[in-house]
Amino acid sequence: MRRMSDQSARWTRATVYPDMWADPDDDPRNNENSPDGELATLQDFLANYRITLRMKCEDLDPEQLARRSVPPSTMSLLGLVRHLAEVERDWRNWITDGEPLPKLYGAKDADFHGAVADQAVVDAARADLEREQAATDAALAAHPDLGERVGKDGIAIRELMVHRIEEYARHCGQADLLRECVDGRVGQ
Repeated sequence: MRRMSDQSARWTRATVYPDMWADPDDDPRNNENSPDGELATLQDFLANYRITLRMKCEDLDPEQLARRSVPPSTMSLLGLVRHLAEVERDWRNWITDGEPLPKLYGAKDADFHGAVADQAVVDAARADLEREQAATDAALAAHPDLGERVGKDGIAIRELMVHRIEEYARHCGQADLLRECVDGRVGQ
């Protein structure tokens, strides 16, 4: 069985703290200013998890992004990007009473199965995720009351926001392990 990483030791680019992904002055996530209010706090946490996922995928070629963890898993960093684009689209279905949006990648698990080592697939996945995030953000902006219930199931906007954070947090944890397997890079 092929090893995921050709690097024998764990490493990080951080020079200040050896367990960090980036030095605090170079970290694009907002860790200093606590936002005011519940909605702003939820949006801040979501934004930071989105940035974390991008950071875990940076500086990798298509083969590394598409590399699967361990058989029989289909999980890869590229698969996570595609999956989150699919999930962002599906969250808009929770908001509306109308017909659901079609899946981006087709059949169940196509987001992971279609995550192949091809630059066009990588570029499309990144564009899909950015587009779907923006569309879901715009749809939710029309509902600033976190207690408002929307959609066929009457889900509270607060619940949807917390679920989004939970989804990104879980997948960022998986991305930590996937990235370490690819090239040994670790950090928050």
